[in-house]
Amino acid sequence: MEITTYNPYTEKELAKYRVHDLEEVKNIIINLRNEQDKWKEDIDYRIDKLKESRNNFEKNLNDLAKLMSSEMGKPLTQSIAEVKKTLWLFDYYIENGKNFLENEYVKTEAKRSYIRFDPLGVVIIIMPWNFPLWQVARAAIPAMLAGNAVLLKHASIVSGTSLKIQELFNLDVFKSVITTGEIIDNAIKYSDGVSFTGSTAAGSIIAAEAAKNIKKFVMELGGSDPFIVLDDSNLENAVKNSVYARLQNNGQSCIASKRFIVHEDIYDEFYKRMLEEFQKVKVGDQLNEDTYIGPLSSKSQTKIILGQLKDLKDYGEITSTGENNGNVIKPTIIRLNKEYTEELFGPIALLRKFKTVDEAIKMANDTEYGLGCSIWGNDENAEKMAKYINTGTVSINKIVASDPRLPFGGTKKSGIGRELSRYGLLEFTNIKTVWIN
Repeated sequence: MEITTYNPYTEKELAKYRVHDLEEVKNIIINLRNEQDKWKEDIDYRIDKLKESRNNFEKNLNDLAKLMSSEMGKPLTQSIAEVKKTLWLFDYYIENGKNFLENEYVKTEAKRSYIRFDPLGVVIIIMPWNFPLWQVARAAIPAMLAGNAVLLKHASIVSGTSLKIQELFNLDVFKSVITTGEIIDNAIKYSDGVSFTGSTAAGSIIAAEAAKNIKKFVMELGGSDPFIVLDDSNLENAVKNSVYARLQNNGQSCIASKRFIVHEDIYDEFYKRMLEEFQKVKVGDQLNEDTYIGPLSSKSQTKIILGQLKDLKDYGEITSTGENNGNVIKPTIIRLNKEYTEELFGPIALLRKFKTVDEAIKMANDTEYGLGCSIWGNDENAEKMAKYINTGTVSINKIVASDPRLPFGGTKKSGIGRELSRYGLLEFTNIKTVWIN
């Protein structure tokens, strides 16, 4: 069995890859476990090896970025930025990881009592195509630094990127497999933990398999992030930021702002200016340096978005900035007259108006997702709203973005557990109590 990758803009074939069967995956996990026994012993050695990996990614930055964009359609400039952000992630954990993992002493009646953080073993990470390096790195780097080995099962459309990541890590405790979802689900029982980023539906299946086998799991799932604009906001700043907030990665980001909830006094002006900004963006070949929006990742993704656009005709007034072509969907704004709850994974913004702050909070929370929220307005007024917003992140006068220094994750159907920061590092450790009389 083979997997074929395609450039979603030209729709031309890129490469073919042989699929690993379950027995091969099991043997890879066995080898990873053997390597992990040595890897876990010395954190200074792990840090040195991760420094070498970091240098490999930096040296191959442009080639890796081009491969990523070619396979999944992200504009080349954004792929370059993704690799650079991953270098920052390396630097953060290389600098702070040793302190994060030091024993934590607690005063009790014991002669000594403390908490130590030991690795679990082999962690399977199942990652999506939309941020094909960053999503892998933010799960793999802290897991390996903590002393675990990592097996990557990437989305099939970025199979070339998956193997390139393995090459650049160049570690015996990191391996990529090209395989099916069914096979990797069956392999979970042989691991010691699972990290998954992707759709809520797929996450539910993987979480059920992990739970059945009593394996630790972290889930970073879908999102329908609100972008709340208060009447005391800097309107120009809010509009400018709304463009990247919605259109980043061709609109295919779990943390992209999807629902724009705007005070009624400034609603019409916000819509007018947002449409003007949407009309300015350059749409086309993702490998051109001036492209802001490339194609959606695949024909299947395009079909989903076109189906949702058809359904949305019953929900409000649709304004597109041009004709769609192939897998390229032009930026679109929909002024809703009733709530739409599905996640939109494309360059489509949903607008609603509100009268009161309480109404805005209710609209923001009126979804099964709870990943992130951004609020635009006087920072003191906006901060008062933060505790009432049911999300893992609230950003005030800033778009929602993951940051190595801060924990990242969601509530409700947006996920379980946290990535990044010290909290993410400790997710795949045995938090072990030691008591000495």
